[in-house]
Amino acid sequence: MDGLLGRPALAEDSVRYRLFAAAAAGAGGEALLRRCAEAIVVRFAPLLAAYIWQRQPFRLRYVPPRGETPAHIGGITLFGDNVEDEWFIVYLVREITREFPGLAARIDDNDGEFLLIEAADFLPEWLNPENSDNRVFFYKGELHIIPLSEADEQECDLSAASPTISQALTLLSRRSEEFLAAEPIRTAVYKRISGYPEKIQASFHRAHCYLPAGIVAVLRQRPSLVAAAVQAFYLRDPVDLRACRTFQTFLPDERVMTVVTFTKCLYAQLMQQKFVPDRRSGYTLPLPSHPQYKAYELGMKLAHGFEILCSKCRKVSPDSKTNVLSGPLWERFLRSLKEKNYFKGEMEGSAKYLERLRMAEDYFRQSVTKPESSVEVSPGDEILTLLQTATIDLKEFEREAACLPPEDDDSWLEITPDDLDQMLKEARNESFPSSNEEEQKYDLEAVAESMKAFVSKVSTHEGAEMPWWSSDESHVTFDVDSFTKALDRILGADSEELDSDDLDEEEEFDFSDEDDDDLDAENQRQDQKVSPNELIGSLKSYMNEMDRELAHTNVGKSFTTQKKGANSVNATASQSAGPGSGAEDPELAPVDVDMNLVANLLESYSAQSGLAGPTSNILQSMGVYLPENADRTGS
Repeated sequence: MDGLLGRPALAEDSVRYRLFAAAAAGAGGEALLRRCAEAIVVRFAPLLAAYIWQRQPFRLRYVPPRGETPAHIGGITLFGDNVEDEWFIVYLVREITREFPGLAARIDDNDGEFLLIEAADFLPEWLNPENSDNRVFFYKGELHIIPLSEADEQECDLSAASPTISQALTLLSRRSEEFLAAEPIRTAVYKRISGYPEKIQASFHRAHCYLPAGIVAVLRQRPSLVAAAVQAFYLRDPVDLRACRTFQTFLPDERVMTVVTFTKCLYAQLMQQKFVPDRRSGYTLPLPSHPQYKAYELGMKLAHGFEILCSKCRKVSPDSKTNVLSGPLWERFLRSLKEKNYFKGEMEGSAKYLERLRMAEDYFRQSVTKPESSVEVSPGDEILTLLQTATIDLKEFEREAACLPPEDDDSWLEITPDDLDQMLKEARNESFPSSNEEEQKYDLEAVAESMKAFVSKVSTHEGAEMPWWSSDESHVTFDVDSFTKALDRILGADSEELDSDDLDEEEEFDFSDEDDDDLDAENQRQDQKVSPNELIGSLKSYMNEMDRELAHTNVGKSFTTQKKGANSVNATASQSAGPGSGAEDPELAPVDVDMNLVANLLESYSAQSGLAGPTSNILQSMGVYLPENADRTGS
């Protein structure tokens, strides 16, 4: 899509974030942006240092001006299967613009303006993918949307060109209060990122793993490497497994029990993979009934991931890692961690303190000091470097294994059908509070009226516009007089009372002689003298005659009629009487349109057998929800 709209296409499952100076920075713009990047890293270090990214971390780099895009700081992060990484970045970007009000931020992904997709139910009609580029910004912690120009609004020009980023920034810096996104749009986006930063800890899962001592030592220094190892195992191919026939780096001889911190996404990927190790590898598993079977299995899979990473890299020397933990930037970085209680009150020099310090050092090396032009170091290279410098004390690891904290409950992996239904109901009630089933009375009249509203909507090539039904809104009405007048304008005073068969016959006998033509011309002149009222009356008479003729057929009996004085849907329905039954004339028992509509909808809904179908899809899109079929569920 981005390519078709003239935008540079982003890689699949990646998010791009760009932070611009809202006001023109002038000649010192580059220095200002670089200082902002350093200040942002220091300010948000407590959040970023402890975070485990699925594929790539959040990084800010200075980007010089190019074309119509001014200089900015930003980056692109590949989030892979964990979409929560993307929304965490949205939270970070919003907080950055709140803490640094001189910056305005743009954020998009390979789907385009995914923030607008999240709030699709509340967008103005003029906003579409063709004109949304460079209109959506975070500024001063709030979501802003640059509208069409006044001229475009008056002309309703939906194809109007999007503004350049420089034009949008100028408007934001001068009149930002006018461009604040509507409250429903902001609520939809903010709801998606609510819960941070507390949600970070909730996204972790701690599990026991039976691992080689070398991997334990590596993870002590770089806990985030667990993500690369899981991805290597999860995306393995036959060539990768060839390296795991006989392990060269992480032999199974010296394994210890330890606790590994995953994200829930990484843990699920590792657990759901069924894998039997090669017998030559030396990794054997106990019986599934063994109390620590899961720890053995997790450790075996993780060891295969680490071995695959190391098999793809070159051998490195211990001196390959440059010491960057010095200088004023690192000192500011460390001071910020202490001020934000990153070390959780741990005593300096203690094991917990050193563990969190190593995580901060790792993040600082990977995301702060690495220059823009540097070549990415593969995870395998980092693992081998850490192995050459790490101290592996097997006895110490075994002592720690004797008093491990309990692992987290992983029952969240299993979702029953009832749990899924409950989750869907909660999501529905959050999106449409009026649909709460406790307050829903399942008014069948609302079903009929909402369907009438849907039919009355005018559709375009972009699809049908779904009306939102609410019991507070006025009911749909049908004005018979307006309809007959419109029909009169369409038919005209000189129209003939012909059905499709009459027209076919007229075309078929086009070759008739001149006498027939003269006769048709005479009849046409007589018809022209018929008044519109007489024409409408004749049409009604024709329709009544059809009703009487059909009343005693199977077609007529298939419709539900209503008694005199009965109310539409709430009426007690009665079927049309057959010939000789002594019942009143069928013409005196009009068809109950609403009752037939509801009956057909319910029959279609019942035929769905609890699955998705046309009836539930159409009604739910308009905010009308039907109860479950009690007869079906009870049988």
